[in-house]
Amino acid sequence: MASSSIIKTIPLMAIPNFNVCHKLELLKEEGKSGDPKHQEGEGKEEEVQSYEFQEMLESLPKERGWRTRYLYLFQGFWCQSKEIQAIMSFQKHFKSLQNDVVLATIPKSGTTWLKALTFTVLNRHRFDPVSSTTDHPLLTSNPHDLVPFFEYKLYANGDVPDLSGLASPRTFATHVPFGSLKDSIEEPGVKVVYFCRNPFDTFISSWHYINNIKSEAVSPVSLEEGFDLYYRGVIGFGPFWEHMLGYWKESLRTPEKVLFLRYEDLKQDMESNLKKLASFLDVPFTEEEEQKGVVHSISDLCSFENLKKLEVNKSSKSIKNFENRHLFRKGEVSDWVNYLSPPQAERLSALVDDKLGGYGLTFRYN
Repeated sequence: MASSSIIKTIPLMAIPNFNVCHKLELLKEEGKSGDPKHQEGEGKEEEVQSYEFQEMLESLPKERGWRTRYLYLFQGFWCQSKEIQAIMSFQKHFKSLQNDVVLATIPKSGTTWLKALTFTVLNRHRFDPVSSTTDHPLLTSNPHDLVPFFEYKLYANGDVPDLSGLASPRTFATHVPFGSLKDSIEEPGVKVVYFCRNPFDTFISSWHYINNIKSEAVSPVSLEEGFDLYYRGVIGFGPFWEHMLGYWKESLRTPEKVLFLRYEDLKQDMESNLKKLASFLDVPFTEEEEQKGVVHSISDLCSFENLKKLEVNKSSKSIKNFENRHLFRKGEVSDWVNYLSPPQAERLSALVDDKLGGYGLTFRYN
């Protein structure tokens, strides 16, 4: 396997208008009227969609889904029908603004962690991570509530949200590949942070998570079946190699617009990578902040161990009807060795080298 390689005035910062976000969620819940048939993951994902949309959906290649009945090949990547509906609404209606920040990941590669870090870095002058012991939003809100997804919250079910109440810099998240995102973020000054995790641990984390949250109407995905699907690229927003490569290439072409961070690098050296993130977002840490321990405090506040033990991350729900506790399993590097057989590891290693090695995109697995 390969191995990897002053202070600004910030008005109001990036904290979302909670009334806007929560109102959107409330409206969605009221629209469901408690009918379980309309809950995601019940094997009924096409039920409330228009005839025209259904016709389009039926024209797409499809494969056995992990969490829902099918995954569809849409714009070159695999996703669920409701995700397609949301992405189409997003692509049609979203208007980027200068200074927008978009956090991009493939699922189960550290999205929750990246949201926590970015939110805290951007809002550190409003919510001091050093002195905040009880009033920091991360202590009472899941990171997914603080940095909303385009496809799972704002534009879910084809909604068109009113984003006028969000302060600058607006901060969003997505799993959408770069090729399907780029036309929506053409505004100069938009920043994209891509968080990449080694494909071995991403697969194992995905397999655990999906089997934990899937509907009872969908049969479990065995490790062997999941590995075969993953190897063929059939996983949410995959193939994984195309997802990673799209953002990797763009980070090399326009490093001022796309920052490519590796999960394993943050696990090894959090503080250096936090400084890199802050500088990229045009809010670098001052010498005074470093001496005060701000960087270290953010690292502690956003650590996997701290986030996992918070009550909001043990009992609440932030993404549709899925419990937050499933977002926090181990957060380790190399947990894949406990699951993949030597032949599977060899196959996946060869695939990664074949698809990504020629572009200089390599990973640390230990």
